[in-house]
Amino acid sequence: MSQIAAVGRALPPHRYEQEALIAAFKAYWATQHHNPRRVDQLHRAVQVGGRNLALPLEAYPGLGFGDANRAFARVAVDVGEAAILQALARAGMGPEDVDAIFFTTVTGIATPSIDARLVNRLGLRTDIKRTPLFGLGCVAGAAGLARAHDYLKGHREGVALLLSVELCSLTLQRADLSIPNLIASGLFGDGAAAVLLLGEDHPKAGAGPRILDSRSRFYPDTEGVMGWELEDTGFRIVLSPAVPAMVRQHLRQDVDAFLAERGLSRADIGSWVCHSGGPAVLEAFQEALEIDRAALALTWTSLKEVGNLSSASVLFVLQDTLDQARPPAGSLGMLLAMGPGFCSELVLLQW
Repeated sequence: MSQIAAVGRALPPHRYEQEALIAAFKAYWATQHHNPRRVDQLHRAVQVGGRNLALPLEAYPGLGFGDANRAFARVAVDVGEAAILQALARAGMGPEDVDAIFFTTVTGIATPSIDARLVNRLGLRTDIKRTPLFGLGCVAGAAGLARAHDYLKGHREGVALLLSVELCSLTLQRADLSIPNLIASGLFGDGAAAVLLLGEDHPKAGAGPRILDSRSRFYPDTEGVMGWELEDTGFRIVLSPAVPAMVRQHLRQDVDAFLAERGLSRADIGSWVCHSGGPAVLEAFQEALEIDRAALALTWTSLKEVGNLSSASVLFVLQDTLDQARPPAGSLGMLLAMGPGFCSELVLLQW
């Protein structure tokens, strides 16, 4: 087992309510889109109340791929540092205690990677093991936890850090009037989350929450369901309307099979920490898992407050669960997300 010692998170300072963003998009696309009211309808349908953006709103028109990616590298370091420092402070530990860092993003490219740039900024040890991950998208928060857990199974006294930074606003394609891009422009926000994990034999390891096990599932021949197409202007979103159907088709049987191997069933799971993928995805989660909306209340609230933060979203919900509605000690929970591949990641927790 490994223990989740603390979760930290950070949002860029530029906060906009959804009404202000809808007005800005309608004004921008008014001369290009044949039906500006469609923008309004799609943005309201995602049930997001407001979002934080990497840059001030007025900085986005005319922002090219190069400038956007340079902004990504700059802002990612800032919010990544803030999230990590919050997690370390909550755990009563310092940067020098971290043995390994796993970094995930899908919204910008940086070499050296953001985790490398944080070594100097934070004073991380020079022998730290770095594992930057790219391309997992929304599933990466759960997958990153699972990979950090895998590392700690072989380093039982170790400390691992997972950092997710997603600055989705910097990927917006302003000339793309497709339905997927219009939906994305209303759904996705910017933010960072960090999780500090301890090996089972670490001196500070205490009572839960603990990661007991994880399961990865890849669905063959589904690469076209979600992802990016790389264009001269940057990242163009691929977002199929088939995503909720994929959830309904696969998730229940995957969860049931995973739990059955441990002699468990969904009835043994007292709490669900799910990625806030959007209303249709959350409704599909509820149907597949046979749970009601109340079971995903924190996920619905996170969606409304900050939008879909790609890989960081499930980690935001994890922190909310710890801070606002921590399950009873010893009870079981499931953390899960789905993303490009198409794939899912299941993480079994004991609180």
